Amino acid sequence: MNGTASTGSTGEQPLRTDVLNARRIVVKVGSSSLTTAAGGLDSDRVDALVDVLARTRAAGTEVVLVSSGAIAAGLAPLGLTERPRDLARQQAAACVGQGLLVARYTASFARYGLRVGQVLLTADDISRRTHYRNAYRALAQVLTMGAVPVVNENDTVATAEIKFGDNDRLAALVAHLVRADLLVLLSDVDGLYDGDPGRPGSQRLREVRGRQDLAGVEIGSAGRSGVGTGGMVTKVEAARIATDAGIPVVLTAARHATDALAGRETGTFFHRTGERAADHLLWLEHASSPRGAVRLTAHAVSTVAQRRGPLLADGVTRVDGDFVAGDPVELQDESGRVVARGLVGLDARELPRLQGDSTREVVHQDDLVPLVTTALPPAPAPPPPTRVRIRIHSAEEYARSSPQAQATARGARAQARP
Repeated sequence: MNGTASTGSTGEQPLRTDVLNARRIVVKVGSSSLTTAAGGLDSDRVDALVDVLARTRAAGTEVVLVSSGAIAAGLAPLGLTERPRDLARQQAAACVGQGLLVARYTASFARYGLRVGQVLLTADDISRRTHYRNAYRALAQVLTMGAVPVVNENDTVATAEIKFGDNDRLAALVAHLVRADLLVLLSDVDGLYDGDPGRPGSQRLREVRGRQDLAGVEIGSAGRSGVGTGGMVTKVEAARIATDAGIPVVLTAARHATDALAGRETGTFFHRTGERAADHLLWLEHASSPRGAVRLTAHAVSTVAQRRGPLLADGVTRVDGDFVAGDPVELQDESGRVVARGLVGLDARELPRLQGDSTREVVHQDDLVPLVTTALPPAPAPPPPTRVRIRIHSAEEYARSSPQAQATARGARAQARP
């Protein structure tokens, strides 16, 4: 194991400079840290969290709270003893619990003269670029007016998105969206361990400086309380999204929130690994819903994967999906592996007329996000012009079909041709 491990704090530890210097912080808290064993809201836990956040706010640091707990808060009032499995009752619990959750936060923050602004999102709201920009404007205005935004997924209307990642991934995207200086993930576990935290000998990782520090680390996929939907997997993924965008992350237990926000050594600290990317590139990589796919020549794959230039029309060999200019699309190599994602500059139906054109851009270099991490060979010489094979169908059909299903359909059509 390459990370720095510890069974706990020993002696005086230096304060974390990135935490102390943060002027805008996103704090995410999980359901298990806010509710009782029976599923209702625990007022003492909510007040304890608000006490910490209010002190941070009084010190001049802006705070955005991403809070789970709507479904869990609605269990006891509806007579449910555990989180339901069916979507309809999950939505019903969220409908009741969301009001209880925001009312409790409103009352608790009011003790400090602070107002609360509720922001409900679904995955669809941040998978569409226009909605993404609207969310930024709303959150920025709430902060400007001195209120504390409380963000939650809109579980009342969410369908397939109901398990968005227990708000962990949402918190990472919100941290970039509001240009936060720090993301704090609060859970019922006091950090990332190199194995099951309940197993003797498992050690907490004090710091993670890159993906290499996670080699050999066993990461659990489910929480222990039974009221949340996430686990350590979603928290590590959220940390990766944030740190890749230049935002450091503290992962610790809710009971250690005071130490975490004071910069003291607690939990696991994920160092930033990248630079803050343009908003539309982070959205493109982590939140967009591709409307189609474009198959590329080997030369074009090397060019876009290494961001050495735009994708030109003569590098396209096949198009799947009925997309229009401005839509996000997957860029695939000759075997169908996704190597990048980009905002396409042309409609799908325009591409056949541009066959062999080495001057027309399909995706601009600034609108490309490489998705492969393995080294690619040097770009081969550009191939001769290739006839573009177009397959047009709805974006919904494309989204539902797997590569195997698409290949089977192509074979069936080929056999049916006279």
